[in-house]
Amino acid sequence: MCSHVPGTLPTSQRAQRHQRARRSGLVLVKNPHLDLMEEDVLYHLDLGTKTHNLPAMFGDIKFVCVGGSPNRMRAFAQFMQRELGLAAAGEDVADICAGSDRYAMYRAGPVLSISHGMGIPSISIMLHELIKLLHHAKCRDVTIIRIGTSGGLGIEAGSVVITDMAVDSSFQPRFEQVVLDDVVVRSTELDKDLAEELLACSRDIPDFPTLIGHTMCTYDFYEGQGRLDGALCSFSSEKKLEYLRRAYEAGVRNIEMESTAFAALCGLCGLKGESYLKPKCALGDLSACCTN
Repeated sequence: MCSHVPGTLPTSQRAQRHQRARRSGLVLVKNPHLDLMEEDVLYHLDLGTKTHNLPAMFGDIKFVCVGGSPNRMRAFAQFMQRELGLAAAGEDVADICAGSDRYAMYRAGPVLSISHGMGIPSISIMLHELIKLLHHAKCRDVTIIRIGTSGGLGIEAGSVVITDMAVDSSFQPRFEQVVLDDVVVRSTELDKDLAEELLACSRDIPDFPTLIGHTMCTYDFYEGQGRLDGALCSFSSEKKLEYLRRAYEAGVRNIEMESTAFAALCGLCGLKGESYLKPKCALGDLSACCTN
């Protein structure tokens, strides 16, 4: 009896194809249903395999930088244009996803800059479509870096944390995804060689103290991160500080809301991924709460 989805490659053949793709540096997709589709519509990016020539548009992309804010990612693309000597006088970057109001995407040479919104659901949607875009475009050896702000834990405000491992609220390197009625657990380890490479690069920028540490990902900005100024607060300041001390002892140096999903999806699809985050506030000696 046939054990694979009708119209798709058998599991053994798909595994061989994935092994060849990984060796060649191609971006992987692990969805047998895509083999049945005449067109893949990347709905939230306003792109598609029939409406756009994705290999021509994106085939030479080598670096993807993602961050929460559309304005920040536009500014980053403009910065990369200047750094790469691509900006003409008065020239601005164009939003490739202008037909959608969900995300913004810009490119500067081999660098793609994309916004992902706030929280795991928003970045997850973007990453699914981005990974398929890179796959359809036949991009090779792509490095993806998440840049942005976070809440610092026991470090100086303005420091830069390079994430070696994304952890959940129990300080474990895992991402739990509910799929139908199953809870699927995925690893969230990031590329350690890339982390060390970024740390080495940071030595040329003395203005920002830089360190490698764990990043804790939560599902909420207020109660989930131990803030005392939300519409709800179900814990005392003493309980909050005790929890944050345990997080620090477990190696956590900053807190945000996207890193576990980012690490899990990138790892599964063969992307060399890393988070490069600048805490916009710090807990210092853990005796005060961060409310910004």
